Amino acid sequence: MDDTLYTLKDLVSREHLDAGKEKPARLAVIGYPVAHSLSPHMHQPALDGAGIDARYIKLEVEPDQVGRAFARMKELGFIGCNVTVPHKFEALAACETLDGGAAEMGAVNTVVFQDGEAKGYNTDGYGFEEAVRETLGVELLGARVLIVGAGGGAGGAIAVHCARKGVAKLVLVNRTLDKIEELASRLHRHHGGTEILTAGLDQGGLAKQAREIDLIVNTSSLGLKEGDGSPLPAGCFREGLAVYDTVYRPGTAFQEAARAAGARVGTGKAMLLHQGVKAFQIWFPGADPVSAMRVGLG
Repeated sequence: MDDTLYTLKDLVSREHLDAGKEKPARLAVIGYPVAHSLSPHMHQPALDGAGIDARYIKLEVEPDQVGRAFARMKELGFIGCNVTVPHKFEALAACETLDGGAAEMGAVNTVVFQDGEAKGYNTDGYGFEEAVRETLGVELLGARVLIVGAGGGAGGAIAVHCARKGVAKLVLVNRTLDKIEELASRLHRHHGGTEILTAGLDQGGLAKQAREIDLIVNTSSLGLKEGDGSPLPAGCFREGLAVYDTVYRPGTAFQEAARAAGARVGTGKAMLLHQGVKAFQIWFPGADPVSAMRVGLG
């Protein structure tokens, strides 16, 4: 597995990018920062297991450079890429065509390069649904869900997916309300059967809202760094509540506060796995990479 951190400068030529390597770099995860990404740990074993002559790399791309990165990857014959924080909105704008799900979610996390174009998809919703089913035994149909950090790319995608899957209630929580008011309005128009509410992180009454919730989801970036606090007060958690953290670092303040209250907690590793499986199947239809990816993640 190639754990090298690449930048746009490394996309100058095939000769430079693949120097000293047995396989050509044909897939990547782009983000800023992206050194911490575990994506190569699951995608490379899946590629190797399927006998595909390709290397999956980590490519650090600065903000406002996603379009340039896509252009260089097309020129170098890349199959596609995964997109992580903070590029999911910028990737949407940089794609020539969009899958219907990505268009409604308003964010892209998976790209296919074909016939000189970039086509954007979003596998976050699928990965989330499979993860909460696997780790918490939660089915989305009829569930009451609170999403904190719903103004971000992953949060918005999960909110849309929840509405599409028929949750009974959706509470969107974010530090700034303007980012989620537009999302809530859009969901109201397309998914009238779901009760949709919005709340700011600094507003009182979150704990009261949480008492009427079956599943709390953290999609904020809090927890990515050591020492980050929880995005929600401890009073939002209770015994038996299902809590899912999309951050895959174990032991975050959010996770520990939930466990201390007796809640059932799932972490982002399962979502990372399942959204990655879906992305791999978009690149290679008919592939079954689950086992190889699960082993790779450890």
